[in-house]
Amino acid sequence: MVRTVVVTGGGTGIGKAIAEAFVAEGAKVVITGRREQTLRAAAEAIGARYVVCDGTDVDAVSSLGERLGDPVNVLVNNAGGNKDFEYPPGEDLRALADSWRANLEANLLSAVLTTAALDKQLVPGGAVIHIGSFATDRGAGSYGAAKAALASWSIALAMRLGKRDITSNVVSPGYIDDTEFFRDRMTPEFHAARTAETLTGRPGHPADIAGAVLFLASPGARQVTGQVLHVNGGALTTR
Repeated sequence: MVRTVVVTGGGTGIGKAIAEAFVAEGAKVVITGRREQTLRAAAEAIGARYVVCDGTDVDAVSSLGERLGDPVNVLVNNAGGNKDFEYPPGEDLRALADSWRANLEANLLSAVLTTAALDKQLVPGGAVIHIGSFATDRGAGSYGAAKAALASWSIALAMRLGKRDITSNVVSPGYIDDTEFFRDRMTPEFHAARTAETLTGRPGHPADIAGAVLFLASPGARQVTGQVLHVNGGALTTR
């Protein structure tokens, strides 16, 4: 059976690596995002289909299911990012509120809306996988709070979808290089400091996250749901 996989924010970085990994397994992959040119280039490079869709736009998301057309076996809610880089919180309360809303909308609401829009197309034996962050446990302000909320919501989703034999889990990356996440704020010193935190002695790569996502979407993970899988090289350890 050829599976249909939807990856939000699939045009670059982690999302593109996840989409490419599913294509390599023979899946029919659809990537979504806001930037059509970026999506088109990624889709052509990896052999996927693309649909332009801003996950925070209710009107755009409401038509996503119709535009996809097919049943969905795997949904990967990857779209997001730290919006403090674009809307840094200020002392003004309105600016602070706008900054928090930007991160909550990008990292939590986009996943909630996309999952709800595709709910009827999710099939038994399927998986919904959300990309979180170890920032949830590192005091990362509104970004960390939004990713923590994503993990909490994933538990409620797992409870609801479990009745339909659909799992819901979070993959929580640590420091990942080769992405657009840090924009122009990446420095050699920052890279060295984040790498030094790991027990593996190297930064994470998008392919590391793709591998974890493939596992959670595989037959071997059918009894894994409502969980957070940390992929951070031991920079944050758990029991």
